[in-house]
Amino acid sequence: MSLEARDLWFSYRPGVPILQGLSVLVPQGKITALIGRNGCGKSTLLKLMNRLLEPDSGGVFVAGRDLRTFGTKELAQTMAHLTQSPTAPAGLTVKELVEFGRHPYRGFLGRATARDREVVEWALEQTALVELAEREVETLSGGQRQRAWIAMALAQDTEYLLLDEPTTYLDIAHQLEVLELLGQLNESSGKTIIMVVHDPNHASQYAHHVVCLAEGKLLREGTPAEIFTNAHVEELFGVIPQIFPGSSPEKPWCVPLRTR
Repeated sequence: MSLEARDLWFSYRPGVPILQGLSVLVPQGKITALIGRNGCGKSTLLKLMNRLLEPDSGGVFVAGRDLRTFGTKELAQTMAHLTQSPTAPAGLTVKELVEFGRHPYRGFLGRATARDREVVEWALEQTALVELAEREVETLSGGQRQRAWIAMALAQDTEYLLLDEPTTYLDIAHQLEVLELLGQLNESSGKTIIMVVHDPNHASQYAHHVVCLAEGKLLREGTPAEIFTNAHVEELFGVIPQIFPGSSPEKPWCVPLRTR
């Protein structure tokens, strides 16, 4: 199923648009990174794509169908959204958190089925959390906690996984741990992943498609090799970069040297 934003306009305050006629087609089965300066509309776009916000005009479409026509349960079975720095109630175990991902599939009485238990176990295995299933979420390290939230999103069993800055507040090792997990999930299950990231190298090394936003508009989009050039990075971030060959020509490294 295709996911497409068409001519999106959105304002938090009248007369101050955050998004201005933005249109984006998300490649199916790939990882797409949304990048740009603070306040350019990345997180707002992600929320509009999951109907957490309603556009002033324009719309978001899944397989050509307006997202506004989806029922709440149907939408939750189509896409999972992991917000910035989510928090869990005190005392909640990892397994209990992951089980919340099955709520869109529960009947009136909310009883877990064999399928629910199977998917929860699969999500725990995919995120290497089986041995931590009975641990309380609040006792985990930052990287473990983020993996638990990703496991909950996986348990929703959706085609689309939307993540708003999934590496925020994590140290370098845990950042890579989360990004490598997302890459593995995309490769093994073909999930379409859309993530907001700040670090251009996270976009270059882990995304197949990069969408650059500037002042609420689409500046450009393309592969990491097309996006991460000296001229494009300078225009997008206002810095003078040094671009180095990465593990392959398609994944260059970007080092900011100084402001423009």
